[in-house]
Amino acid sequence: MTWWEAVLLGLIQGLTEFLPISSSAHVRVLGELLPHGADPGAAFTAIIQIGTEAAVLVYFRKDIVAILKAWTGALLGHDGKDRASRLGAHSPEARLGWWVIIGSLPIVILGVLFKDSIETALRNLWITATVLAVFALVLAWADRIGAKRRELRELNGKDAVLLGLAQAMALVPGVSRSGGTISMGLFLGLTREAAARYSFLLAIPAVLGSGLFELATEIDGLTHADGPGLVSTAIATLVAFVVGYAVIVWFLRLVTTRSFMPFVVYRILFAGVIVGLLTTGVVSAL
Repeated sequence: MTWWEAVLLGLIQGLTEFLPISSSAHVRVLGELLPHGADPGAAFTAIIQIGTEAAVLVYFRKDIVAILKAWTGALLGHDGKDRASRLGAHSPEARLGWWVIIGSLPIVILGVLFKDSIETALRNLWITATVLAVFALVLAWADRIGAKRRELRELNGKDAVLLGLAQAMALVPGVSRSGGTISMGLFLGLTREAAARYSFLLAIPAVLGSGLFELATEIDGLTHADGPGLVSTAIATLVAFVVGYAVIVWFLRLVTTRSFMPFVVYRILFAGVIVGLLTTGVVSAL
């Protein structure tokens, strides 16, 4: 992989990670269209997502510090020694910390159990195109019927589990981590901004954990003659960070006043493009 291909893949990752259009699907397809002509792989995709999650850490640093401080304080009994107090009964920030932990469990468990399938069979572009279109309709439905009244402080344990399961569906390229969690958030009555914010916070443990795990375990694949290489991976990660930060700022402003319908339309069009590329033999399904 050349440096400019790495820049382009990092740019695409940064542009698409936080939008409900599936960054992994875009990186998967673009990789085949570039001169090196190959799927960059699940490991490369997971690692460059560290860049976009670093952007989340920077943008939400005050929120994250507040959540960690409140969660730690509650756990240590600063708000009371009883079980309810330790679980955040007196602090919305502490409760949110617990909901992020609980919501992260499904993707961790399923990611470990189905690691081989996620990195092979589920990267089939026919599957990607199908879920892009199907979950476009899910997002449209959620945006249409969602009450859009609840804020993050109103989340409960049941919500956290459901949002976590929605995020776990993004293990299949094409679903979209943000798309899945935002759709579920809307179904649960969250405002568009609250659903988007929670999707960002919920992704931090899963994405950073996955990226660091792949970096530690797949280093041989990255440095293999047919792999993307460490330098290219680092370049893509850095570009993803810079672009991702700008997208966070833009996206949160957008969702306060606009619906998700443009993303619904884009997903369906993108699915059609993938089908066209597959049927004409421009890209291979696996």
